Amino acid sequence: MKEKNNTCTRRQFTKRTATALGGIPLLNFDSALSRSNKTRNDEINISIFSKQLQFLNYNEMAAAAAEIGFNGIDLTVRPKGHILPERVTDDLPAAVVAMQKYGLAPKMMTTNVWNTNDIVQQTVLNTASELHFTHYRTGWLKYPENKSITESQQLYGQQANELEILNKNLDLIGCYQNHAGNHVGAPIWDLPPILDATKNENIGCQYDIRHAVLEGGNSWELGLRRIKPYIKSLVIKDFKWGLVDGKWKPVNVPLGEGMVDFKRYFRLLKKYKINVPISLHLEYDLGGAEHGATNLSISKKEVFAHMKKDLVYLRETWQNAI
Repeated sequence: MKEKNNTCTRRQFTKRTATALGGIPLLNFDSALSRSNKTRNDEINISIFSKQLQFLNYNEMAAAAAEIGFNGIDLTVRPKGHILPERVTDDLPAAVVAMQKYGLAPKMMTTNVWNTNDIVQQTVLNTASELHFTHYRTGWLKYPENKSITESQQLYGQQANELEILNKNLDLIGCYQNHAGNHVGAPIWDLPPILDATKNENIGCQYDIRHAVLEGGNSWELGLRRIKPYIKSLVIKDFKWGLVDGKWKPVNVPLGEGMVDFKRYFRLLKKYKINVPISLHLEYDLGGAEHGATNLSISKKEVFAHMKKDLVYLRETWQNAI
């Protein structure tokens, strides 16, 4: 394994973050959001997906996340993300300084990382390691038409093993998300053959219950039983089926208004003793924030109110799932 030659030294990092802090304006957003839901000692650690906060700068993003009551921020470090991969050595430290200013420790990020030979992707992981991140979502994979699924699984297993070796060296955990559609991992059952090629320590699955229910229907519980040994992080969101332009399609909705049986799901997570970092996504209509827009058609207060509502629902449902 090559030595980490893309990371900054501690002295360089200190200088860079001090400079970043001095250049970040303070946020004074007028909000009636209550601070009563600060849950630093809560048994589940919940981060807000920063895709829904890309209309804010790093300081505003961190202030809003802390005010609403999140434990952290799942930073998008990918093309069109809050942090562009080619700017990671400058912008990720700046985002971390803003987070720490409001008591949010760096933990989760969402990336397009999969290729261990890609210099930019190496730099993303090296920088995250220096900043003490622990978990990141990998890029997605597809099955090529010119290879059988079994052949592709063998190749992706080898690549996952290589990525795990790099992760171990950097003290990171990579998490592959099950995503509905023609993605690798959409059926859940095809992920274990890939992950079995690893030691299942520094790489695993980011389990997304919304996509699992969409693809698995009533058998999602079987899928959860199959993938549970590999789960390293969780994504929380909800959906329902609806008629869109005359066709039945999945429609994203606030937590508790859709198809996901969160009480049953949380009971199973507790039964299986799955207690890993959680990323809350809001992908229903938020005036563009759901798509990572920088200019919104609704007020920031409306977006923050929706985030607060989903967060309260998540925490209360978790506590009541006994």
